[in-house]
Amino acid sequence: MMRFPEIARMADDGAGPVWASRRRRGGNPVVGFVVALLALFGALTLVLSIMDRSVAEAGARMDGWIATAWNTVSGKTEAAVDAVPAAADKVADEAGAAAEKTGDALEAGAAKTAEELKKAG
Repeated sequence: MMRFPEIARMADDGAGPVWASRRRRGGNPVVGFVVALLALFGALTLVLSIMDRSVAEAGARMDGWIATAWNTVSGKTEAAVDAVPAAADKVADEAGAAAEKTGDALEAGAAKTAEELKKAG
């Protein structure tokens, strides 16, 4: 009979080696994402603090980046919202014109069909 070291012995329930019975439990993925963002933010702050030789200047630089991004996004959003009524009017006009053309085509087709039925009958 072979003897195994303690680490390689079967678990009490016989399901496999001891290390196989210990499962890693994953945490909440949202918490992991937030922790990763905070770590990235901390690393960025550290690098910028070293480059600017001041934590305050590094913070001011990051604040400038955030303000620029915010102004860009909010400006584009306002422009898009302002453009919606004009675009809706244009689409409505085009849909009305297409419906009118479709009606004219149906009328012409109905008239042609009526003439052909009169000739055939």
